[in-house]
Amino acid sequence: MKVLKKQNNSRDCLICGVDNPFGVKAQFYEVEDDSVVTIVKFRSEHQSYPGRTHGGMITALLDELVGRAIWITEPQTWGVTMTLSMKFRKPVPYDEKLRAVGRIVSKTSRTFSGEGKIFDMDGKLLAECTATYMKLPIDKIADAENSNAADIYIEDDVEDI
Repeated sequence: MKVLKKQNNSRDCLICGVDNPFGVKAQFYEVEDDSVVTIVKFRSEHQSYPGRTHGGMITALLDELVGRAIWITEPQTWGVTMTLSMKFRKPVPYDEKLRAVGRIVSKTSRTFSGEGKIFDMDGKLLAECTATYMKLPIDKIADAENSNAADIYIEDDVEDI
């Protein structure tokens, strides 16, 4: 699948923060089928049972992924999660590459809804979600000193996924 654009990362986010020592450090890419894709590898710090990624980490990744999918058509739109429904299909391992895909399925002037899925590198579905977000400007989501999203920047390592 051809990558059209790499999305911004933040410094401290648990999922995409490049400076967060406990985070996933996920890189998100907009691809030609109007989805957002990331290749991630959870670590042992993200486990629940040995060999298994914690369900909260899986949910957080999919929440971030679907929330970012709106940026394909509305790059200035930020969303706050209203509902999120998870289905855990198979155990999600850590220390293995995984592919996650998110896309928008509907939107209105005030909300958007989407779906996210995590696959192993053989294409087996491991977990999926549906989620709905309220559209809000960044200054209504973050406190005043952080509302300009100054810690977000762009890296230039675009590649095909």
